[in-house]
Amino acid sequence: MVDSVAPHGLHHVTAIAEDPQRNVDFYTTVLGLRLVKRTVNFDAPETYHLYYGDASGRPSTLLTFFPWPGAPNGRQGTGLTTATAFSVPPESLGWWQQRLSALGVDADAPVAGSDEEILRLRDPDGLVIELVASEGDSRSGWDGVAAIPFDSAIRGLFSVTMTEQLLDPTAEMLAGMLGMRHGGDTADGTRFVMSGGTEGTAVDVLPSNAPRGLQAAGTVHHIAFRAPDGETQAKWRLELIEAGVEVTEILDRQYFTSIYFREPGGVLLEIATDQPGFTVDEPLLELGQHLKLPPWLEPNREQIQATLPSLRVPPAPQPDAAGR
Repeated sequence: MVDSVAPHGLHHVTAIAEDPQRNVDFYTTVLGLRLVKRTVNFDAPETYHLYYGDASGRPSTLLTFFPWPGAPNGRQGTGLTTATAFSVPPESLGWWQQRLSALGVDADAPVAGSDEEILRLRDPDGLVIELVASEGDSRSGWDGVAAIPFDSAIRGLFSVTMTEQLLDPTAEMLAGMLGMRHGGDTADGTRFVMSGGTEGTAVDVLPSNAPRGLQAAGTVHHIAFRAPDGETQAKWRLELIEAGVEVTEILDRQYFTSIYFREPGGVLLEIATDQPGFTVDEPLLELGQHLKLPPWLEPNREQIQATLPSLRVPPAPQPDAAGR
């Protein structure tokens, strides 16, 4: 464990979608997140990689997608991340319930969890999203959607839920190798908490006898934890290798660097750096407005653009909205 410190929280969650335009419309218009980067999957540049978050795309606010046109539907089950939760102001859940109902979104009535009230919904691909009434979240979220009042806007990631056939091996990695602390038990499973406070630091692990999940459209591809810098990330990599975990090389993702490995139940995990962030190749006010490619793919821009479907994105914000 690096300096006896857990990762600083969730960095992002990456999921799989089927239709890129439908994905943009839902997450920007319905849920009110900002499209902060329109790029491609660096490992498969024939598809988009779309990033959504707060005004600047800060770590702990990010949900990203690989939209694969024609992708089959996945199946929730063990060995997958089965829910991604966002924090919203406690008094806003009723407002969100009314909004989602009016828009015809597949959503359940809010229910009381062990410590929070939760509204569960499903996006157009069936991906499970939870809105959690969370006290004391100081993040401002994104106020660029007129239909969503600032005091109801999504603040950022709250937690992820991993469904596993066996709890103990996954718990050993999260607590023993990654240094997360035990955050409490519920009737369904166990919560582990990282060291970054209360904002986007929880991982819930649910043991289940369900069949193994199938990763495709409507499921999570991987979850990423935060490393404050490259030096810490490199130390994590060495620690994991010494513990017998198969880990990738440090990969340049343009907006952060990453390492990838799997926990014993099969969920793909990533440790990503906080820097350099999304303004490294695009001004703050123009985030998400243009297709951005890393330098090593830029020579193939014309070919890449020809393979990607056209995409309508929300207009750039006015200057007075940039500070939020």
